[in-house]
Amino acid sequence: MDKLYWLDQIKLQDRAEVGDKAFYLSRIMQRGYPVVDGFVVSAEILRQFLETLNSSESLIADLPYSSLHLDVANWRQLQQVAGRLRQEIIAANVPPQWVTTIFKAAREWQTDCLIFRPTLAVSSASPVKANVSGLLESVFCHCDQEDIALALKRTWSQLFRARSLLYWQRTGINMQQINLAVLVQPVENAIASGLLNANSSGWEIKATWGLGIAIANGEILPDVHYIQKETGVLLEQHLGNKMLAYRVDHQTPATISQSVPEPVLTPDNTCLVTYLLEESQQKQYALQEEYLQQIIALGNQLVSELGKEFTIKWTIAQETPNTKLYITQIITPQSIIPNVHFIKGLGAAGGRIMATAYVIINSKQRPQQLPKGVILVIPSITPDWLPLLQQVAGIITEQGGLTSHAAILARELGLVAVVSATSATTLIKTGERLLVDGDRGEVYRIRGDANEQMGRGGEGEKGREEERDRGGGGENPLSSHSPISPFPHLTTPYPFMNATQLLVNLSQSSLIEQVQNLPVDGVGLLRSELMILTILEGQHPNSWLLGGRQAELLERWSDEIIQFARAFAPRPVFYRSLDWRSQDLPSLSDTQSSPQSMLGERGTFSYLRNPVVFELELKALATVQQAGYSNIHLLLPFVRTVEEVAFCRRKVEQAGLNEVSQFQLWIMAEVPSVLFLLPEYVKAGVAGISIGTNDLTQLLLGVDREQGQLAKVFDERQPAVMGAIAQLIQMAQSAGIPCSICGQAPALYPEIIDKLVQWGITSISVEPEAVARTYQAIARAEQRLILEVARRELKEGKMRNL
Repeated sequence: MDKLYWLDQIKLQDRAEVGDKAFYLSRIMQRGYPVVDGFVVSAEILRQFLETLNSSESLIADLPYSSLHLDVANWRQLQQVAGRLRQEIIAANVPPQWVTTIFKAAREWQTDCLIFRPTLAVSSASPVKANVSGLLESVFCHCDQEDIALALKRTWSQLFRARSLLYWQRTGINMQQINLAVLVQPVENAIASGLLNANSSGWEIKATWGLGIAIANGEILPDVHYIQKETGVLLEQHLGNKMLAYRVDHQTPATISQSVPEPVLTPDNTCLVTYLLEESQQKQYALQEEYLQQIIALGNQLVSELGKEFTIKWTIAQETPNTKLYITQIITPQSIIPNVHFIKGLGAAGGRIMATAYVIINSKQRPQQLPKGVILVIPSITPDWLPLLQQVAGIITEQGGLTSHAAILARELGLVAVVSATSATTLIKTGERLLVDGDRGEVYRIRGDANEQMGRGGEGEKGREEERDRGGGGENPLSSHSPISPFPHLTTPYPFMNATQLLVNLSQSSLIEQVQNLPVDGVGLLRSELMILTILEGQHPNSWLLGGRQAELLERWSDEIIQFARAFAPRPVFYRSLDWRSQDLPSLSDTQSSPQSMLGERGTFSYLRNPVVFELELKALATVQQAGYSNIHLLLPFVRTVEEVAFCRRKVEQAGLNEVSQFQLWIMAEVPSVLFLLPEYVKAGVAGISIGTNDLTQLLLGVDREQGQLAKVFDERQPAVMGAIAQLIQMAQSAGIPCSICGQAPALYPEIIDKLVQWGITSISVEPEAVARTYQAIARAEQRLILEVARRELKEGKMRNL
């Protein structure tokens, strides 16, 4: 355990490590509001703990990375799995040095009782906002090393109990997206505790005697005070039914009566006791007028920080010689980060970046260049923006989903990106300082001291998700983080030899050096339309040909492909021929389709109408072969009919590409007609298929992948899409040809990889930033299959011996 995160030192970039509950309290505390002191055991500590669990059960061994593919409708299985997981955690040993660190820090408070409060951050590309209120409960314990270790494990184990697993499954959140930290605070006796609910219609204050646990457990009916929010005047109040209360038990664990009920999830030796209130006290309001006015005054102050709608939990501590009002929790739909404006979108490319905004209102008005190191804020991005994006540090778009052009380009270039950020170009002004969180899909407009907001919790400490401030023209994040080891606890970063091939999607030769040493078996998708944008000088290839510059363009084209063939040889490079829509390349005026066309004359159909540019591509590939590289293959895009395949096959033969024995002609399996025509395609000469989940999904579901507001519908995990993928893999196996997948689905939803491996996918191709986690997911999926086969054989062997 390198560090504890103290509430008064938590910074903006620590949010994922400390969880939302602790993060919100820290922001308010640092603004001078009364919050009980505390520190956070970070989410990284839980990940490290789970990696130490020793078990032959694959489900247990996968805890830090598992998406826990459970049938949550099978309550018996759900209860059994949850019980096994929690027992494994409770039985494990917390490293003594961790316990000592927590104990020494807590001992500074000179208190007998501690509260361990789960504080959760869900990092998800999904627009679904997790509401975990009441899902995880606080744990109380004595300030004793043995009790601390048990309380920590009990807090962690709640992540895996049945109702939690059910919730994660039903909300589409997988375990890899959950960061669970633990906020540790001292517990002192309280005169009264309760809540303040503020909304547009008025304020409601609930209160009870003692600690607030009785309200949380529903053991009493609290007093209720209704307040006019504009004036703070008490409008109405109702006396509750308060028979019992909670206080701290200052006895040692060994002397606690076993008859004391456990009010919440607590270790066996709880530091709390219940007591019955005197009848006279039950008939009194828990809040004296003085305390009620203090809470109202505090609420009025918080309006400027939290907005008009929020909830706070409070307690009036019984300190000597005075009492003091403290905030114990904040619940708000608004951003409560002081001096920061908050915009929510979809996290399209992970990481954090802080830089200056550069706003472009009209996407069609493309500038000659962009300032270096800015965050580009724009309605949408088309592929012809790629040369300009080489200069920026991050991207924010108002439109687009997780498979939009902006998202794909950002992931390949290693840029932080948020898409579907509504009204971003209106809310953000050029020159403003922004922090973009591509993991959470959040944008912060920093109005105050950026260094204070972003400063680290301790000198020399490096967070797991550090910000990448490239405003000064820093390194590309790939170069500073690659190769990324998915197994940081092992000396060999890639210890497994996977049977399923792992390929990479590329288009930019500038990334070759950073990618070629990753554990990939080749390039599964070389996007030609993006690759050549850097050499076209803003002109359509037809313009080059009409201008008599064919030889120059051919040389540039072949030289660009050779860079990939050389770097990855003898590993295969699958070059996908041009797949352009007019609306994707508005700056290239020679594209012929109407901008109003949703699909355009894209893919191989456009080759039939005008084969000149396709023939030039084939000449470029032949030039690569003549240079001595036999690892280049052709991947035809957006194939609709057998006639298109036959036409392209003839062109390939005329170019002499098939004279190299290793050469293969593949097609993209992305138009649904492939589900009916694949056997005919194979007869026409197709040697393999690569499933393009982006187009396949939008065509099957009738959803435009560029529309971020339809993100819930555009999901490759839909049964129709998964069924089509399974069918294509099975059809490829029947035809005796390899089947790859190169869409965004495996990178966005790693749990899909289990199914792909189970169905027999030949290879999986992903963006460079997803290589490490995909390698890991493939390894675990294959191990799980091996384990299942071994168990089945063992069971069958036992049956035969009966």
